[in-house]
This record gives sequence, C-alpha cells and structure tokens, in this order.
Amino acid sequence: MKLTNIAVLLQPKLTKYNYRPKNNNMSNKLFLKESVLPVTLFCSALMFAPIWGGNEVNAATNVVQQARTVKGTVVDNTGEPIIGASVKVVGTTNGAVTDLDGNFALTNVPKNATVEISYIGYTTQKMNVAGKSDLKVTLQEDNKALDEVVVVGYGVQRKSDVTGALAHLDSKDLTAMPVKDALEGMQGKTAGVDITNSQRPGTVGSITIRGQRSIGASSAPLYVVDGMIIQNGGIENINPQDIESIEVLKDASATAIYGARGANGVVLVTTKKGKEGKVTLNYAGTVTFSTLHDVTKMMNAQQWIDYARLAAYNQGLYGDKNQDFAPNYEGDVKLFGGQADSWANINQAWVDGTYHPELVGSYDWASQGKQTGITQEHTISASGGSDKFKGYGSFGYLNQKGVQPGQSYQRFTLNTSFEARPIEPLTLGFTMNASYGTQNYGYNFSKSVTGPGDYYSALNSMIPWTVPYDSEGNYIRNPWAYNVNVINPIDELKYNTNKRTNFRINGSAYAQLNFGKIWAPLDGLQYRIQFGPELQYYRLGIANAADGINGDGRNIAQYNPSNKVSWTLDNLIYYNKTIAKNHRIGITLLQSASKYHSENGNIKAYVASAEELWWNTSSLGNPQAYSTGLTETSLASYMARVNYTYADKYMLTASVRSDGASQLSAGHKWASFPSVALGWRIDQEKFMQKADWVSNLKLRLGYGMSGNYAVAAYATQGAVQSNYYAWGGMDPNVGYLPSDASAKSPNKMANLDLGWEKTKQWNIGLDFGFINNRISGSVDYYHNKTTDLILATTIPSLTGYTSTYANVGETSGWGVDLQLNAIPVKTRDFTWNTTLTWNIDRNRVDKLNNGVEKNVNDRLFVGEEIGVYYDYVYDGIWKTSEAEEAAKFGRKPGQIRVKDVNPDGKIDANDRTIVGKVRPRWSGGWQNTFSYKNFELSCFIYARWKFTVAKGAETLGGMYAMRDVDYWIKDINEDAEYYSPGSQGQNADTYSSSMNYQDGSYIKMRNISLGYTFPKSVTSKFGMSNLKIYVQAMNPFTIYKKCKWLDTDLLSYDNNSTSYGSGTTIKSWVIGLNIGF
Repeated sequence: MKLTNIAVLLQPKLTKYNYRPKNNNMSNKLFLKESVLPVTLFCSALMFAPIWGGNEVNAATNVVQQARTVKGTVVDNTGEPIIGASVKVVGTTNGAVTDLDGNFALTNVPKNATVEISYIGYTTQKMNVAGKSDLKVTLQEDNKALDEVVVVGYGVQRKSDVTGALAHLDSKDLTAMPVKDALEGMQGKTAGVDITNSQRPGTVGSITIRGQRSIGASSAPLYVVDGMIIQNGGIENINPQDIESIEVLKDASATAIYGARGANGVVLVTTKKGKEGKVTLNYAGTVTFSTLHDVTKMMNAQQWIDYARLAAYNQGLYGDKNQDFAPNYEGDVKLFGGQADSWANINQAWVDGTYHPELVGSYDWASQGKQTGITQEHTISASGGSDKFKGYGSFGYLNQKGVQPGQSYQRFTLNTSFEARPIEPLTLGFTMNASYGTQNYGYNFSKSVTGPGDYYSALNSMIPWTVPYDSEGNYIRNPWAYNVNVINPIDELKYNTNKRTNFRINGSAYAQLNFGKIWAPLDGLQYRIQFGPELQYYRLGIANAADGINGDGRNIAQYNPSNKVSWTLDNLIYYNKTIAKNHRIGITLLQSASKYHSENGNIKAYVASAEELWWNTSSLGNPQAYSTGLTETSLASYMARVNYTYADKYMLTASVRSDGASQLSAGHKWASFPSVALGWRIDQEKFMQKADWVSNLKLRLGYGMSGNYAVAAYATQGAVQSNYYAWGGMDPNVGYLPSDASAKSPNKMANLDLGWEKTKQWNIGLDFGFINNRISGSVDYYHNKTTDLILATTIPSLTGYTSTYANVGETSGWGVDLQLNAIPVKTRDFTWNTTLTWNIDRNRVDKLNNGVEKNVNDRLFVGEEIGVYYDYVYDGIWKTSEAEEAAKFGRKPGQIRVKDVNPDGKIDANDRTIVGKVRPRWSGGWQNTFSYKNFELSCFIYARWKFTVAKGAETLGGMYAMRDVDYWIKDINEDAEYYSPGSQGQNADTYSSSMNYQDGSYIKMRNISLGYTFPKSVTSKFGMSNLKIYVQAMNPFTIYKKCKWLDTDLLSYDNNSTSYGSGTTIKSWVIGLNIGF
C-alpha cells in the first residue's frame, strides 16, 4: 500500500469526531495532544508502512513462530481512551496505532513476545503477551515530559526547577473574557496580585504585588516584555490577544535579579512568536454591549423638597421656628420660586392652599447622561515558518463607545515578530509592539478643585424638580436661582473638548550565538545581545468655550505634549551543563545599560475661539501658564546567577546584581542586591515511592534583597528657585539658585547623601500535586522588611533650612498566597476544572523621621499599616432625651455624636483614632469551567474583603442634590443614621467626616461565559482549523456586598481624581468569535 493511501485512510478517523484532550493539568500537555497527535499518527504510519506492504515476510514469520493476533485498549489513569498511542512488538517493526476509542490490533505476534506501548506525555510501558490475545493497558502520565517551561528573569526554566514564588498565566487565562488590556485579564487569577478597575474608556487601573512597601515611592511593579525592561508606562498598549504568557515574580529571590527596579515585583510578558509549519491565520473578535446602572439611589423631587424645607426651617429660613415644622406656600415661594420654569413643578402641587406631594413634577436629568456603550475589538494574526525563519504578525483594532455621552476610546495595535537562523549557531530575532490610541475623556469639571468628574455624575447632582430649559427651549444656567452654585451642565459637552492621544512603540532586537554548535567542547555556552528601544508620544488637548461652565465667559485652551524615549542594552552569557546525569548547572551573566529621556511642555491661555481647539494659543497673546521640562536618567547594571539541580530533587539558585543610578549622588549611586533560594522535590525521594497518589511535592525557601531609588531625577541637588537682586542702579533681575535658605519658606535642603530604599524578603513555599495532579497548587508565606525609606525630615535651623529628605523610615510586612487547582469531575464527555486563588497581606510602619510616632497629615503611624484613615469615631446621632448630655460636649440633639476615646470628658483632636484601612484583609478569585463535549460553560467570582472606602459623609445643608439618606427628625425619626438637615446651617456637621468610612467588602460574579467549539468534521469542510463562538455576561450580579449604595469594585471620578467606590456600575453582554485557518 502506498504511503499516500495510508494518509488518506487515516484522515477520516482524525476528523470523524471532535477530539478533546483527556487531561489538561498542564498547558504544554494541551499542545502535545492537540498539535502533536496528527504528527504522531502520520509518523507511526510511515514507521509501520513496511509491515502493511510486506505480507510475504509476515506470512513466513507467522508459519515459523506460530504467531497470533493481539487486540487491546489503551487508556489513561482515569479510564479515558488514549488516541494515537504507539503499540509495537519489541525487537521488530511490527506495530499499530490506537484509534479514537483507544483500541489497537497487532497481527503476527509471537506467543511470548513483549509489547511496548508509548505516547508522548506518558511513561512507556512494556507487557509480556504470555499467550494473551486481549490486553488492557493503563498509561501513567510522565510528569517530567510534561514539565512546563516558564519564563524567569533573563531566561527560562522548567517549572519543576523554579525555586522562587512565581505565578503563570497563559493566553487562554488572559482572554477567557474580553478585556481591553492585560491587567483586566490578570485580576483575581494570580494570588498576591491586587488589581483595580476603571470604568472610563481608555483609562487603566492599577496593580500592586504583595502590598505596599514604600511610603513615598510608587508601588507599581516592573514590567518586562520579551526580555526587555519597560521604562515608559505599563503593558496597557499591548493587545491581550498578542500575549503568549505572563509570569509574575513575587518574592525577592526571584525579583532581586532586577535589582533597583524589582522591589515591587516583576511582571514578565512574553508575546506570541512564529511557529514552524505552514502559515496559519486566526481571527478573534468581540462585540460588547454595555449599560450603566445606578447603585446609589438619589432623593426624588418629593423627598428632596421635604429635606430642603427641613434644612431651611432648622436654619430659621423657612416658616416659624417657634412652631412645628410644616410646609407652607409662602416659604416655598421664597425658597424655590426664583426660577419660574422650575418653580412650576412645585407650584402645581399646591391646590387651594393645600400641598399635594404626589403632584410635584420633576425632570429626569440622569437619563441624559446614559447611553448603550458598544465596544468592538478585532484581531487578525498570522504565524508560520521553517527551522530557518519563522514569523508572527497581528493587527488589532479596538473601538469603545462609553456608557456616558462624550466618552470614547479607539486603539490600533500592531505586533510583529521574526526569528531567523541563517547559520546553525546563530539566531537573530526582532519583536515590535506598537499602539496608537485616542481617548475622548468626556466631561470633567475643571473650574474649581471640587466637582463631579464625569457627565452622568454632573447631571445626577442636579436638583430633581428643576428643569434645564424654559418653555421656549432656552438654556437655563441656574435652574434653582436660590443657589447660584448649582449650574446646569446639560449642554456642557458642546463647549468642551478633552482629547488625549498616545502613541507607543516598544520592541527588541537580539542575536544569540550557540558556541556548542561551533565547537563541541563548548556545548551549553551561549552569548546573547539584546537591544530594547521605546518611544512614547503623548498629547493632552483641552478647549473650553466661553459659553460653557468651565469657560465661564472666556475661551480657554490648554496644550500639553510630551515625548519619552528610552533604551536598554543587555549583554548576556549563558552556560548550561549536565554532568554525570545528576548534576545540572546553569550560569547567567549580565551587563546592562539603560537610559531614559523625557521632555514635556505645557501652555494654557485665553484664546479668541475655542473652535480652533489648542492650535492657536497665541491668538490673544494672553497665556495663563506655560512651562517646559526635561528629565534624563540612566542605570548601569551587572548581574550573575547560578542554578544548580542535583538528581532532579535538590535545587539551588543564587544571584547578585549591582546597580548604579544617575539619580543618586557620587558615593551613593551603586548598591548590590543578593538573593538565594533552595528547592526540594520531596516527591522524588525514595521514601515517597509508595505514595503514588502524590504527583508533585516541592518545598521552596528563598531570601533576597531588592531596591528602589525612590527619588526624582535631580532631587539630591535640591529645588531650583528664583531670586531677585538689584545690581547697582539697575532694576532687579531674576536669577536662579538651588535653594534660598533666607527665604520665608525655603525649599528643602539638598541632601547629597540620599541612598537606596532596600527591601529584604523571606519566602517559604510549597508546590503540590495529588492524584496525578487532579489536585494541585501552591502556598507561600512571605515576610519583608524595607529600610532607608526616603522621607521629609526636620533639621536644625542653624543652616537656614528647616527640612530635607533623608533615608530614615522603615516598614515591614507579611502575607500568605494560596492557589488551588482541581479537576473534581472528569469523564469521557464531561470535565469540571476549578481554580481558587486567595491572598492575605499585611504591612506596618516601623519607623518615621526624627523619632516621631505619628504623622497625622500623611496618615502615617508607627505600628499601623501604610494607608489608614484617621478620624473621630461615629457613635450615632444625639437624641432629644440626651440634650443635657450632648450639651456637655457642645452638641445638641440632631447632631452627630462621636466617641470620647480618651476618655477625658471632652471631644478634641486627641479623640481621633484609626477608623479604617485602605487595603483589603484578603482578596481572592474562583474560576470554574464545565466542559461537555463541544460546549464550555465558565464563571469567575472575585472578592475583596474588609477594606475601607472613604465615602459616606454628606453636607445636609439643603443646598445640593442628595442621595436617599436616613436623616434625623425630632420626635419622628430620632434613631436615624444621619444628622438633622440644616442643624449646622448650610455647612456639614462638625463631625460629618466620621461618617465617611464604609466597609467595601464584596463578592462579585465577574463573568459567565458559554461557548461552543465546532467539530473538525465541520470546520475542515470550510477550510478552517478551528471555529468557536461564545456569549458572555460581564458583571451580571453581585453575590454579596457590605455597602449597599456603592460598587466598591470600581473607581469613581471627582474632578479628575479617582477613588474607590462608584455610585454606578456597568453590566455588559459580549458576543465573540474565534476562527483559525
């Protein structure tokens, strides 16, 4: 039989059913089973072709050895058939391949022959036929063969050899639900990684790894893309569809190799590369429909009128204070009647001198600030090549229309990757990630320091009975004339433009030389040089027309461009050698140099016309602000690392890195950061051989030091300030000097002795796998200590200065990371996979400057966490029956009662205490995936527990829109939560801030997805390799939350500032399609 005919015969069996892998404990097992299976079958066909074509020889053998036919079935440890397993008679070329049911048949088998059964990813078995004609073979997984390769700093390692705390996410994890950036895809899936969300299109959240260590410096991690350090921003510019995997290095033994930049953890991103084989095309697309929903309930028109009347009554501005409170027409006219069109909604409720609240009219302001947001994202990619050249390329397009008018984001991404091997020892490569994004920021209130930060919030803050237009359709600037500060924002989008453009490119070019291919004695020695350039151009343009609130009678334009250029050059030497089978040694040496250059400008001016946007700021020659800036820094580094593994059981990793930073002064620029980690694969010990239910058990212990230079580029030189001096009879001229000690309020004195902030961290961890890795995971405990924190500190005034920056602070922390993976159910057609991540993190301030125990202004207290709230303790509302007691504290019924914490019989600043903590007590995620034949149902739950949201304080002065709160009314509602409106005039209660602290705990269903993968028997007819469709619900519901009137999972906006806790939430439906050719 010809080989071409064999291939044709095999093809129907491969496509008759939809093949699904039987066990997906490890990501490369999926690759082996799905990608290698066809190759295995075809190669097996080639191997056994002589048998199927050599009947004469087999016949002779049959006669001589009295051979027989042997049949059988090959299954895995769960009883599922193994497809494509190789079965052959030892010592001959007689063999077969198992079919879709795991069955095989061997002819001409000698009576006492030995049969060998093998399959990639499983331990090869040999069985003696011993006269049997029917065999049942169970193959056990070969964990060594399937040992996952993960990316570590400046290289890769087998996962079994990793000694540091590391979390791995592959492309499937990141794109399991539609996300705009990789941070969204990571949330809740890696223990110890805390990520926030933003609901404004084009705005990314934040990420912290194992909490906060520094007080003054950033807590953002270091990002490394394709081996190159990112100096400009994060990874939000990279299309998640282009990411192959993400590794998060969490402990210092893993991050110390990045020295100065590794103190806050490291996020390693590997983008997709070309694969050998024919060119394949893939398309991934989603369309998302999003809607905005209220979480906070505002007072309606009737409720607000009652509230405002009571506030005015308590202030003596409504009715007769000597009589009981009651609505009266004259009072309403005085309080609400200033604008005729709005007043009509209240006036109609007065019929024959009687007030009928049900007749009050209102206007639905908030509905004008909502729209259905539609997001479409499309990615087309191609991959292919040979052993000499392979490449990958993709183009992505994201268009996001926000759920609020005026907000939108558009992004184009381009990813390319090429690798060539012109001669066997040399590998050349190039990668590039480029993105261009434009963001229409939408409404923001920039006229003053306070105000709603988005259009919906601005509309929602309008008084509900007022109207935006008069009876003739004309705009009403002050719908409630009594309060001129309530300005109608409904037309503001017509008069304001806030547009942000961001263009970024980062990439790498590398060459790697394998000396072992040149001269055999140098086997294992390689040299790599890699260069990573980055470019970012950012532009902010704002134009406010005179007719708008922000313009307020003047056309204003602002233009703020910035350019950032940086590069990193690495020289690396690798040496990997296995000695006497049991000794595996790896050495990495690094020399690195990097440079960062940033320049920016800003001009704000009154202009002739806002229609020209920011392109003619000199039209009136009236600039209000202008500045330019330049920042340059550089870093030089050397690093050495040694990995040693003995007998696949005992591992040692040791490294040291030395960094020199230009930000610091001579004599303090350089610092060294060592680390050491040990690993012990307990499951490989002889005493564990009988515990066959243990698949993996590895103990890890690590220690390391990492750093943070934590100072601005020129901070050690002191601030530059102007000084006027009259030279002789000339007019005073301006000059500049580092700082003027004789000034009334001099800048901080320059400190040339500033050094590094240093973090030391211990980590002990356990990786485990049981029942052939049906249950697996890891648990880590860590403790860190950060010293030499840079803080402002007071100094003797003999020098004329009163303060400077110095390395004086200390913090410490500890935490536990847990990840648990399980396959509770696995049958032929149904599989349930579940993953649970959980993290607890604590930190503490151990030392502040000058020996002080607390810094109230910065909310820093020795012995307490970084990030606490310090205030009076709310203790209810004073009741009428408690008037005498309230008077002792200068209070009266209806006002806020706070605790006398001392207790000394009075309320003063000494009664303030810690009332809340910014970081959660714990956070976690739970992912479940249910697969039945070609269907897949998944859901993801995320939780953050016991953290404080600083929202809740209200100014009950009767002057502004108000959420529906339970306020105090004498003799009617004395057990209320909030104080009596107007009890402190139009201002907030003296202790109103004590009501500001809400428990933000929540458990939220983040995502529910249902997908269907078409069988290959269908897709092959249309020339497709795969086809999947799915529908998802994003944020469909909250399972539990402590604060009922906020979505504490989202950030809210207030005049361009952000804070946890939003009065609205976003829910979405997604339709997705993946196609491969």
